Amino acid sequence: MVMTSQITATAVNSVLRVPPASPAAAAAYFGASLAFHADVSDVASALGADGDPGFVVVDSRSTASWDQGHIPGAVHLPTALIPEQAPRLLDPAVPVVTYCWGPGCNGATRAALALAQLGYQVKEMLGGFEYWAREGFAFETWEGEERRAADPLTAPVDDDADCGC
Repeated sequence: MVMTSQITATAVNSVLRVPPASPAAAAAYFGASLAFHADVSDVASALGADGDPGFVVVDSRSTASWDQGHIPGAVHLPTALIPEQAPRLLDPAVPVVTYCWGPGCNGATRAALALAQLGYQVKEMLGGFEYWAREGFAFETWEGEERRAADPLTAPVDDDADCGC
């Protein structure tokens, strides 16, 4: 009898109306997601470590956007110019991490697609430039380097704190 009431409660719950995937299907899906995406904190950590991070960061936005702010060391390669300029600017043996404005923009996705179609290994940086700045990482503008305080809704405000992710 208890089992029937649990099934009924689950059936009306909008979260569980469609049941979760099997653990094997979930592991495959989330593993694939990590093969396609990197987050801002992981990119910043890799770039800030000693030595070669093993990837190059590509800013796929316009020149005006790039001038407003970009990740230090990033390559500026607007999506429309990828077919023409990627072979000159990027080593096909080095994985690429693309970014654009932020989560409301799919420019990094379009750039990642264009690069993958040219044979590059590529990941998209989740959160884009918006979350880079909101998490308090330094960025460059046409006027020089800037850094904003970390937004407590997106990152720990203590520089030494680990988000625990």
